[in-house]
Amino acid sequence: MIEELLPDTAVVVESHGGEDADEARLYPEEEALVARAVAKRRREFAGVRSCARRAMEKLGVPPQPVLVGERGAPRWPDGVVGSMTHCAGFCGAALARAGDLASVGIDAEPAGPLPQGVLTAVALPAEAERLARLAAERPEVHWDRLLFSAKESVYKAWFPLTGKWLDFSEADIEIFADPGDRPGGTFRAALLVPGPRVGDRRVDHFDGRWTAQGGLLATAVSITPA
Repeated sequence: MIEELLPDTAVVVESHGGEDADEARLYPEEEALVARAVAKRRREFAGVRSCARRAMEKLGVPPQPVLVGERGAPRWPDGVVGSMTHCAGFCGAALARAGDLASVGIDAEPAGPLPQGVLTAVALPAEAERLARLAAERPEVHWDRLLFSAKESVYKAWFPLTGKWLDFSEADIEIFADPGDRPGGTFRAALLVPGPRVGDRRVDHFDGRWTAQGGLLATAVSITPA
């Protein structure tokens, strides 16, 4: 699902239904991070790291612990960029060589509406207006949840490049739907704060793709090197 949203230089491993979580093994350093967590949190933590380690193998990188850095961002091996996501019944990881991608962000969400009141905290007025138009045209897609997912992917791609927080209000996202019966398309996030410098260029927007399938919404952003 997520693999089709990213360039061929990224490797993606997904797990549906949580089948890997019970079999996943954590390194001692990872165990220490969830020693006091509830069982659900431990399963999610282990399952998504199982995906990450299989992605490392596909990338030709020896499997190793995925620890937690600043603001909870995963710490990847030297020369690797990546992103992880999990929700009920799904987890996935996307990795790439740093020479192929400067950053990547992925997110998956259940294909349902956001809880009441969340959209007002997430969406700019212009975004809310565009969502209303999309909902009138394609009511089968939960556009509010899709916007939330896109902002999550944007943040996950943003943070490794900047080391800074990006508020929901600091990126204006416009979503576009592909023609056809299967929901999917692209989005563009205009950064409303100074964007990161990648090589010799200043990035002022992030482009991404989205899909809706199997009861899930998924988004992905990839940033190419200079």
